[in-house]
Amino acid sequence: MGDLWLEDFEVGRVFTTRGCTLSEAQILDFAWQHDPQPFHIDREAAATGPYGGLIASGFQTLLVAFRLFYQEKVINAASMGSPGMDELRWLAPVRPDDTIRVRAEVLEVRPSRSRPDRGTAVIAYAVLNQRDETVMTFKVTHILRRRPEGTAERPVPT
Repeated sequence: MGDLWLEDFEVGRVFTTRGCTLSEAQILDFAWQHDPQPFHIDREAAATGPYGGLIASGFQTLLVAFRLFYQEKVINAASMGSPGMDELRWLAPVRPDDTIRVRAEVLEVRPSRSRPDRGTAVIAYAVLNQRDETVMTFKVTHILRRRPEGTAERPVPT
């Protein structure tokens, strides 16, 4: 996609990403380091647990989703961070060998009144698996730079 600025975001615009398949080894490695609950790190315990098998940490799913979106170069040039996210929901487990991808829809765009070089865009994210089941949703308020002087406008894909 490449260098988008605040002005390139409009309500209703949708971005989609490529997919990423999470292996059992990746799930175990992440969980051992960051979220060592039995259903993330122990196949036997997970088999008799509430999910009927090993599942990825929701935090891992969130981080992979962010990486997938970032790799599409939607916010890379303009991003100035975020004051936070809202409405994070884990709706279905991500299992070994599931492939996840992201669908992101712009909900709101607002230029800053006090800082003319930036504004905010609220984006709703849905993370889907290979069966098109929504496994996670969340909203992020992104702080984005406005288009620098002399930077050409990018056409909006139809």
